[in-house]
Amino acid sequence: MHMLVLMVALMAAGPVFAQPVKMVVLGDSLSAGLGLPGPAAFPARLQKALKDKGIEVDMINAGVSGDTASGGRDRLDWSVPAGTEAVIVELGANDALRGTDPAVTRAALTDIVSRLKARRIAVMLCGMLAPPNYGQDYAARFNTIYPDLAKKYDVPLYPFFLAGVAADPKLNQADGIHPTAAGVDIIVANILPTVQAFLGTIRGQRS
Repeated sequence: MHMLVLMVALMAAGPVFAQPVKMVVLGDSLSAGLGLPGPAAFPARLQKALKDKGIEVDMINAGVSGDTASGGRDRLDWSVPAGTEAVIVELGANDALRGTDPAVTRAALTDIVSRLKARRIAVMLCGMLAPPNYGQDYAARFNTIYPDLAKKYDVPLYPFFLAGVAADPKLNQADGIHPTAAGVDIIVANILPTVQAFLGTIRGQRS
């Protein structure tokens, strides 16, 4: 009888992978939510969208306004605590805006991905595109960083974080760079299928 009660209790608790995935969004002002209230920032809105799909995530917003890829690398260990299972990397926009040598950005992002993988943390990359004012050569060197790393380390890539929002005045704040709350919601809607697939692989590994 006691065994039957235990089995029923275990079934009610659900499988192990039903526990929330511990996720960190490692990023810059685009994920930190510059100019927006906390609940309107990308990580919070993504968490809600996932919950609406029945996917529970313990989310940490590790976005720091002004951060470059090198800045993200320098704070990686304390921004991604022990026990983290998944990291969405959203870095590089400030590198592109400042015209940072793409080799520097590539090296920093490579270090971030390799160190997270070494910790057995799943990684998803969000790509960024260089602004046109730096010319075609710069854009070619910068824009290939993300697909190259995704292929090298076999991690999922969302090609352009600001897809559907960039350069649309209605979806950006007065600076023309940072999304409004409505812009964030479009980013979340667009990226959600990629994140769901990403989390699905993690939950599959747990089972």
